[in-house]
Amino acid sequence: VQLQASGGGLVQAGGSLRLSCAASGDTFSTYTISWFRQAPGKERDFVAAIRHNGGRTYYGDFVKGRFSMSRDNLKNTAYLQMNSLKPDDTAVYYCAAGRPVLSGLAQTSLYYYWGQGTQVTVSS
Repeated sequence: VQLQASGGGLVQAGGSLRLSCAASGDTFSTYTISWFRQAPGKERDFVAAIRHNGGRTYYGDFVKGRFSMSRDNLKNTAYLQMNSLKPDDTAVYYCAAGRPVLSGLAQTSLYYYWGQGTQVTVSS
């Protein structure tokens, strides 16, 4: 599976962006897809995840209802809708595919495939 993240950009605080994670191959629908983010000098943090069939979603504590994740398995694409963006959300956002158990969703080592990242910059 190859992942391609897109949709990043520059937005003012309070604005919105929708990130996309497009996958190649025919096994996309069997993987949990997650988003992580990494700011300069910081670790890669878990943002959100969606199970293979879209039935369950999970979010990092800092999201607080601002982000929403979805997927379209017919299009081999997952999405991260980000609203009420803050300057602290500035980071490179990566999508990843794997089959982690619930307790392992935030563990980067449990993901098999990674996209190249897309930059999100939120100005104050």
